[in-house]
Amino acid sequence: MFLIDMFNKKTILPDAETALRGREEETPTAETHFVSGRPLKGPYPDGMKKVLFGMGCFWGAERLLWNIPGVHVTAAGYSGGLTPNPTYQETTTGLTGHAEVVLVVYDPTKVSFARLLKAFFEEHDPTQGMRQGNDIGTTYRSAIYVYDEEQLREAKAARDAFQKALNAFDHGGEITAEIGMAGPLYFAEDYHQQYLAKNPDGYCGLRGTGVSCPIGR
Repeated sequence: MFLIDMFNKKTILPDAETALRGREEETPTAETHFVSGRPLKGPYPDGMKKVLFGMGCFWGAERLLWNIPGVHVTAAGYSGGLTPNPTYQETTTGLTGHAEVVLVVYDPTKVSFARLLKAFFEEHDPTQGMRQGNDIGTTYRSAIYVYDEEQLREAKAARDAFQKALNAFDHGGEITAEIGMAGPLYFAEDYHQQYLAKNPDGYCGLRGTGVSCPIGR
């Protein structure tokens, strides 16, 4: 029974009564990006835009995203839940409600939002609900958290276009990715930041569907 209860906690989002309380103090993290040397928390140059992508484990997702030309900086973090300033160990219980996400700060004059959305939909499987491959739990759910209404419209249109593409290839899955306005972002601990640059042979769970997302052409 204990094992069943623990499994359910990891795959069912908590509510305000069951979520962990968290803390007021921010979790210590790196000041600069391990690859580019740019400040993780800013200040960012004028004209930059932001988006949060949840694609399962944030290690592989962050490496994918920092390598896209026009992306200014990336950072691993937690968002979409209830617990303020969670630790990694707390998020893995499923009782914070947060997803593992990657903050993407990008220059819209150098890379379009459609290009980022195309990478998001093609490089992981957004139909798996509270999991990504063998990574099971609420923290691994698919999500797009945006910062303005234009991004919101584009993200929803990209989702609908990709769903049609999945249907055409008889994938059989319905997209479960959350799409909504961004709430608080809590930066992950130092060792999670740019993890695969520090550990090139480390775990990367990214697995796409093999279906192309018909946007940004």
